[in-house]
Amino acid sequence: MLKKHLKPILASLIVTVTFILLVRYLMAHPDYIDELKHIGGGWVVLILLLNTAALAMLAGASAVLIQMTGKHIAPKENFLLTMYSSIANFLGPLQSGPGVRAAYLKTKHQVSLRAYFLVTLLYYGIFAVMSAFLLLIGTRPWWQAVLASIAAAGASYTVIRYALSKRKKEQALLRITPRLASLLVLFTLFQILLVGLRYYAAMHAAHDSVSLGSAMSYTGAANFALFVSITPDGIGIREAFLYFAQGIHHVSTHTIIATNIIDRACYVLFIGLCLVFGLVMHLGSRFTANQPAAEANDQS
Repeated sequence: MLKKHLKPILASLIVTVTFILLVRYLMAHPDYIDELKHIGGGWVVLILLLNTAALAMLAGASAVLIQMTGKHIAPKENFLLTMYSSIANFLGPLQSGPGVRAAYLKTKHQVSLRAYFLVTLLYYGIFAVMSAFLLLIGTRPWWQAVLASIAAAGASYTVIRYALSKRKKEQALLRITPRLASLLVLFTLFQILLVGLRYYAAMHAAHDSVSLGSAMSYTGAANFALFVSITPDGIGIREAFLYFAQGIHHVSTHTIIATNIIDRACYVLFIGLCLVFGLVMHLGSRFTANQPAAEANDQS
């Protein structure tokens, strides 16, 4: 009974705290709201749609990772979990999203934390290889992009092998089949491409003409900031990566700043919409769950 009453209270508390953090974030960065007022509504809608599509790809990758641990959750639950973890990733430091997912899956579905950690490393390895390729293929010879991918693959393999050697018991829990591995590669690929299109749209919204090749290289550099995001949404970290990689992607400092302001402004709006959507879904689920009981009372 206590658990039954605590769940809705805890859920409401999480939503409230998240909303407060989002409001405080906007108060600390009013330039995001100002920037949204000055760009065309069509660009905002396009970037929001690209964010939604990228979130769907991330949810697909998340579902595959869960299956690799031998578990399964409903698509709706998985999408909401991915959405909430993305909100946590945005508001919290040190890539809080995967931690939120792991804690939820452990509590609700008894997913081994160590097993989930191992398959998450696999996802990050694929992400790193693709980002390394993207970083160079847009502006450098193809063989340099291939070499960068091989180097990223070698580093990822070393890390994963070391992690596996320290967690031999968890290896028996893993279900990494060729089908699931292929799906993870596809979902990750489409996620990265959609994020790249998001940056490309933000560049054009800033009225800066950037080639598709430079945008691809820009995306690869921005993606690597993910691995050292010690600030909420990697503020400052992503910009630093992009600045030091200017010799590769050839995007001006002005464009980097303008693009990041527009991208983050739209992403703040996207996170806000996700929060509203999650609240509506939460209230809708509670209404649906309580409806039979109400009908039974009416009949009695």
